Amino acid sequence: MLQSIFGGRRETVPCTVEVSNTFESLHAHVRFDGGVTVEPGDEVLVHGAPVQVPYGEEASIRRTATIRRAGWIEKSWTKLTGDFEFMELCEFSFSERASL
Repeated sequence: MLQSIFGGRRETVPCTVEVSNTFESLHAHVRFDGGVTVEPGDEVLVHGAPVQVPYGEEASIRRTATIRRAGWIEKSWTKLTGDFEFMELCEFSFSERASL
């Protein structure tokens, strides 16, 4: 009962880390095996050495990840405050020039 409210349950799952370091794309994605999904408030720790991909290359590496599941309070707080934190990522630019 308390674990569903406060969270803390841990789950270890195999995953694939996909990294791209090319002119077209710079990204890293973690794909979990077996249809495992991450919910708001959950924390993920991917185990193993840091992944270093030289420029112009892509890599797909098998790893293990530990997911710490958020409880009801943490999920609710994350959903409630998520939109405000998103605005910190936005960058706005204004110009003095007016064009018609």
